[in-house]
Amino acid sequence: MSARLSDVVAKIAEPDENVRRSTQELLDRKTKPRRSLGRIEDLACQIAAIRGTTEPGVLAPAVVLAAGDHGIAEEGVSAYPQEVTGQMLLNFASGGAAICVLAAQAGARLVVVDAGTASDVAHPDIRDRRVGRGTANSTRGPAMSAADATRSLEIGIELVDELVAEGIGVIGIGEMGIANSASAAAVCAALLPANPEQVCGRGTGIDDEGLARKVDAVTRALQANPTPGDGSATLAGVGGFEIGVIAGVVLGAASRRVPVVLDGFITGAAALIAARIAPACVGSMIASHRSTEPGHRLVLEELGLDPLLQLDLRLGEGSGAALALPLVASSLAILSDMATFDQAGVTDAGA
Repeated sequence: MSARLSDVVAKIAEPDENVRRSTQELLDRKTKPRRSLGRIEDLACQIAAIRGTTEPGVLAPAVVLAAGDHGIAEEGVSAYPQEVTGQMLLNFASGGAAICVLAAQAGARLVVVDAGTASDVAHPDIRDRRVGRGTANSTRGPAMSAADATRSLEIGIELVDELVAEGIGVIGIGEMGIANSASAAAVCAALLPANPEQVCGRGTGIDDEGLARKVDAVTRALQANPTPGDGSATLAGVGGFEIGVIAGVVLGAASRRVPVVLDGFITGAAALIAARIAPACVGSMIASHRSTEPGHRLVLEELGLDPLLQLDLRLGEGSGAALALPLVASSLAILSDMATFDQAGVTDAGA
């Protein structure tokens, strides 16, 4: 572990449980029956505990979308060719993708990051943070070097530092990369641990034959890269550059007391890597939804996260995170703007 990464991990603390309790007491004094706003109240309490204050205020949102290519695509595990990754990066930058629409609706800044695509993609709204031109085929050996795995994590941390300096207070995370659901499945199979059959889904829409190839490829990747329980080693062995950057965002956000809103299965795999590196960072995670990918349920259960939404999403891109950001904003508005019984002159029955 690099000195930079060690320093960030050392700064990560659990959410403040005293603040959580005090925040719930404040919400109990609002003009409503106790706990009648359900998980919206829980969300406000969690964010207050993460921030370490009962008055977190309005948190400016951003969605970090990292993209990368994967050598395991050579095994025929995706319904789409690899050049689509670069094409979609340009689509993100030009505002044409679903996440562009959803982030705008949520009032969130969209930060598009090239973490390691194989194609040359240039656009002023794409942050070039390429660790490499796609990973190696993990069925034949490590997807990346240990140094590159560390670098991808550090890039994510650096992105958080930049965003916090610019006033961002809550970060959603998303990804894009042809074959990255296969890499995520390998990460989850290694770290849960689980059988490849339990974590391999249809991704972009592969058929039964494609699913069988995917399970076989993940199995061979795990055999080629035994990494029992180690987050960084698993990232290097079977992960992806964008998965590493996203995991770094999780670690960086946790070290800065910034809530991080997860998207689907691939961001869940990144969160699992971060949790193995620094278990306390789980307290800063908010699960936006549970995707249709079978491994996502297992990841959320392992992290102890209850998703806010159930919409049968499987797009990625940070789409679920963007959809959940208005709930984050609403929970904080209830905490700051709703009147108490005393303020409104309403009798409190204590119920």
